[in-house]
Amino acid sequence: MLDYIALGILIFAAIVLFYGIIVLHDIPYEIAVHRNHPHQDAIHAAGWVSLFTLHALWPFLWIWAMVYREDRGWGFGARARIPAEQALAQELAELRRRVEHLEGKPRPAPPADGRR
Repeated sequence: MLDYIALGILIFAAIVLFYGIIVLHDIPYEIAVHRNHPHQDAIHAAGWVSLFTLHALWPFLWIWAMVYREDRGWGFGARARIPAEQALAQELAELRRRVEHLEGKPRPAPPADGRR
């Protein structure tokens, strides 16, 4: 009876190890999905290739997935990026100013809280 229990534990451990390695290699891909990385598919494919290269690529994939963030991009620039909403608000204000100048008549200012 103990032989069958030991065999069951051995089979269970092999299955957990097999699927654990697959899950481990999907971590960089999951990070890339969470960060909306532009190279998600490449990271996913390279993770599968890393399974066959004795995990040599995995640390590089993890770094590749971690470097990109949607709010700041690759992060190599000297200045911080302006949030998209703030940039659009500045562009809208500039366009309104130009239209007022072209029409020659001022428009009423929008409320201070930004609502219409």
